Amino acid sequence: MPKPKKHVFVCVQSRPMGHPRPSCSQKNCTEVAEEFYGQLQQRQLFDQIQVTTTSCLGPCSEGPSVLVYPEGIMYGGVSKQDVAAIYDEHLLNDQPVERLKVAEEFWA
Repeated sequence: MPKPKKHVFVCVQSRPMGHPRPSCSQKNCTEVAEEFYGQLQQRQLFDQIQVTTTSCLGPCSEGPSVLVYPEGIMYGGVSKQDVAAIYDEHLLNDQPVERLKVAEEFWA
């Protein structure tokens, strides 16, 4: 497997009902992760992009959270509809999607 140019981490953290902190699973993170994998398959970018699901990335109130390396760009409130923009703008053209970036207080 070639070394990917970009690595995308998608939070799929789930917490039990009644837990004091929210989790990305409460905000449809599974469909976001599935869309990242679907777009990867559709675009045949296996030699350029790696997608990995992960547990908590930190800003639970801002989820679903997505983290892109090597830049270290954190996105929040990502929906299934936003995934194509992340691919088109950031992953393929190195232009982060500004409207989805989490506030500096969450990821400085």
